[in-house]
Amino acid sequence: MTTEKMISLEINGRSYQAPEGTTVLEVARRAGIPIPTLCHHEALESVGACRLCVVEITHPGWKGWKGQVTSCLYPVEEGLQVTTDNADIRNTRRTLLDLLLARCPGAPAIQQLAAEYGVAATSFKKNEIDTTCILCGLCVRVCAAKGCNAIGTAGRGIERMIARPFDQPPPDCIGCLSCAHICPTDAIPFKETSEVREIWGHTFELVKCESCGRPIMPEKQLEYEAHKAGLDPDYFRTCAACSRLKTVATIRTAFVTRTVASTDRVGVAR
Repeated sequence: MTTEKMISLEINGRSYQAPEGTTVLEVARRAGIPIPTLCHHEALESVGACRLCVVEITHPGWKGWKGQVTSCLYPVEEGLQVTTDNADIRNTRRTLLDLLLARCPGAPAIQQLAAEYGVAATSFKKNEIDTTCILCGLCVRVCAAKGCNAIGTAGRGIERMIARPFDQPPPDCIGCLSCAHICPTDAIPFKETSEVREIWGHTFELVKCESCGRPIMPEKQLEYEAHKAGLDPDYFRTCAACSRLKTVATIRTAFVTRTVASTDRVGVAR
């Protein structure tokens, strides 16, 4: 049996232990230490796109050297000493938010975070393109993680953007809204009624729960999820709430049946 190697480190002067391979951000989050992020999500591999999670690191063996690293990518090391907030770190984050505010001056999420670091307005030239997309790539990564790969990045430099293939409704989109829900700045628009869901140029018909009639998901997503899980598509045609009610009813019926059978056996024994 392999024993997991534990690493000891300090964060803001306090000692912590974490399994080898854990990132500094993960340790800090588990300890309740706040570090701002925009491009990080626990379900996806980190890429360090927004850089806001910068922290300062040093080590007793580094002879006084210290530097800033992105905590979502930096793995813990034995004896590592981490500082998550000081004047230098705040200056770095302030500059990053200044740049993000220049790119997306109308994004409420960026405005709020920038204000927390004292940036009321960008000192750089504002982006002439009206966008709230910060190019964090979360939408592309979550789409790839689901196995759809419906969207991607296009262009280079200041013209880089999240785009559909050939600017057409992506054929591999299943309308799951994972991209829209994971976006930190609500940059991906969609519309939904009780009948249909519209996103990326597609209009998806929604499947309704066979028990209560509430919309569940697009038919295309249902078929995709059923195939991926190796389940009968009918399994997904009941909403989560009704499924729980059915499960509770089944458990209750089984409990009553066992109770009655047990009582009858006791009666026979007597």
